[in-house]
Amino acid sequence: MACALLGAAAPTQAQQYPDKPVTMIVPFVPGGSSDITGRSVTPGLAKLLGQTFVVENKAGANSAIGAQALARATPDGYTMMVGSIGTFAINEALYKSLPYNPSKDFTYLTQAVRNPNLLVAPVSFPASTVAELVAYAKKNPDKVSYASSGTGSSDHLSAILFRQRTNTTGVDVPYKGGAAAIADLIGGQVNVSFQNLGAVLTHVKAGKLKALAVTGESRVPDLPNVPTLAEAGIPDTVVYSWQGFAVPKGTPEPVVKKLSDALRTTLRDPQVEKTLQGLGFEVVASSPEEFAKFQQAEVKRWKDVIQKAGIELQ
Repeated sequence: MACALLGAAAPTQAQQYPDKPVTMIVPFVPGGSSDITGRSVTPGLAKLLGQTFVVENKAGANSAIGAQALARATPDGYTMMVGSIGTFAINEALYKSLPYNPSKDFTYLTQAVRNPNLLVAPVSFPASTVAELVAYAKKNPDKVSYASSGTGSSDHLSAILFRQRTNTTGVDVPYKGGAAAIADLIGGQVNVSFQNLGAVLTHVKAGKLKALAVTGESRVPDLPNVPTLAEAGIPDTVVYSWQGFAVPKGTPEPVVKKLSDALRTTLRDPQVEKTLQGLGFEVVASSPEEFAKFQQAEVKRWKDVIQKAGIELQ
């Protein structure tokens, strides 16, 4: 009888869920990509599930503080998190000691959005195409400076991957965030950068930066004349910055399904999708199984890149 009662508890719990507010952790400061993604879906989640979703920013340690909070949370569906490629993939490969394990501590709900990086340079930089950049780098070894928003960021690792694929060298110049890196790019203090598309698109359109290539699978509609790296002759360099949602490992499967279904429905809402696309995002809205498989592939990929480059943070 006791077993039967326990077996009946999970479906009942899922039917009642959620019966109190749900906390959505954002492991970054307000205004970033993950924060925007999270806040874009909370109204839809509240409407579909009939409960309040409260965004809580827990920034610090390259998203590790917020991720650790999620890993330690009760796995009941009342604490979830929206994180980035760094939170869910790169950190596992980058840090020698990490207070959470992206591959073991979470159940993945959906990869929400993605956007490619754009290889950009100051207007004054001699190279205006990928071929010219490669030739310039080979003639000037260890002289080309690559700006990034920080060590281990998507733009930093895109630069490393690019140099590995082209057998070139360069100098990494990490900043405390993308805004500072972009400012120095425009000013010509650094040579090139693989910045997030949404962060530099207006500067390219305004003629303050020139775009050499995009890291996505295809060209972007706003820059139809800018080739992909593959089109420019650099294979296996498709890179997207992405955001997704997760809950603590052990969250009941019916609750996981309910949250994932509501997230994907909200992300595919025409108004939400239009808003996200206007910010440079492509909506993915994958299933939990698809996201979990993708997360593992991303960890493996970046672990290979990071180990080859000899990067390790404490």
